[in-house]
Amino acid sequence: MKITDIKTFLMMAGSPASKESTSWSARNWCFVKVYTDEGITGLGEGSGWPRVVETAINDLKPIVIGEDPMNIERIWQKMLVSTMGAGMTGTPGSGSMNAIDMALWDIKGKALNTPVWNLLGGKVRDRIRAYGHASTPERALELKERGLTAVKTGGVHRTVEKVDGIRKAVGDEMDIMVDAHGPPWFTTKDAIIIGKALEPYKLLFYEDPVPPDNIEALQRVQDNVDIPIAAGERHSHIWGVRQLIEREIVDVVQPDTGRIGGISQMMKIAAMAEAHYITVAPHSGSLGPVAEYAAIHVLAAIPNALILERVHDDVPVRYEVTLPHIETINGHIEVPNRPGLGVDIDEDVVLAHPSKGNTSRPGSEGDGDYESGTFDEHVYVQSRYRRQKTMGTSVNSD
Repeated sequence: MKITDIKTFLMMAGSPASKESTSWSARNWCFVKVYTDEGITGLGEGSGWPRVVETAINDLKPIVIGEDPMNIERIWQKMLVSTMGAGMTGTPGSGSMNAIDMALWDIKGKALNTPVWNLLGGKVRDRIRAYGHASTPERALELKERGLTAVKTGGVHRTVEKVDGIRKAVGDEMDIMVDAHGPPWFTTKDAIIIGKALEPYKLLFYEDPVPPDNIEALQRVQDNVDIPIAAGERHSHIWGVRQLIEREIVDVVQPDTGRIGGISQMMKIAAMAEAHYITVAPHSGSLGPVAEYAAIHVLAAIPNALILERVHDDVPVRYEVTLPHIETINGHIEVPNRPGLGVDIDEDVVLAHPSKGNTSRPGSEGDGDYESGTFDEHVYVQSRYRRQKTMGTSVNSD
């Protein structure tokens, strides 16, 4: 079997409920199909700046066409070597390799008439636990009533008060996670202060409390906060998360299923993490549903799977573009048994949502992310200098 062509499918997936120019309104999804001379087609997805990823995929086409799609590792290494002239492979390069790698696993499963999880060693579990997102107690209760057993809230504004309200609403039987990523991010000391204030709430994990660029800062948070620390969504390949795992800076590693480098890299990262008793909770906050399918296959096959991030009710097109759509039932997703990834896209739906800009301003003025009067500064890290009002560090605060 030989690869004969690669086509990309770029679509707008911004939420109409999001304010113009925010990250959610500017979201794009980039799918790819890899075609073979035996009529088998593989489907994949790449993120990490999807409009740039699409260009990178087209650059990789001459490297991949003519190869045997069954030789997945050979093709992955060939793609990596081909990009070295551009410097270290960042998330757009990794995202393009990710999309093609995912499609190759899909082809292999279809060719052998078996699900991808079976190619990865077989199933450890039949269902994958999933969580949703809530910024208010009302939304958390709604998700609980729909059967979810875990919810994530976030941001750097009144974080503790937000968690306190959600905990009081849902009770102790529902897991809560906090995603503190920015911009702006906490300073290291502020991340520690907030983390210690969150300890009484018994969080499942505390995610990205400081920017990803300085792992020494994350190490300080790990050393001073008694909550499992999660990170890794912004990194590329096994080398991007190596120190987080080897130095045990994280308790939960979160490779992004769309930009880490593919299913091949996900499995290697999971094995590295297993050796350090670190669990895996893939990031998928900005991804489309094809990457979600890939994450399900990986989590089904690894022993150290923790939970899967799912975005519920963000855009109607999420429920229209894939066939079939993933369903969360009683807080879990059933592992598919169809050959390959077990999913296809409706190309007409993609065409009906043409891509637009993929960059955005962080948040909007008055949303509480930045200190009052500083929104136009657009700083990467900002100290919470009006602490009691903006940080909400009191467990008993109203």
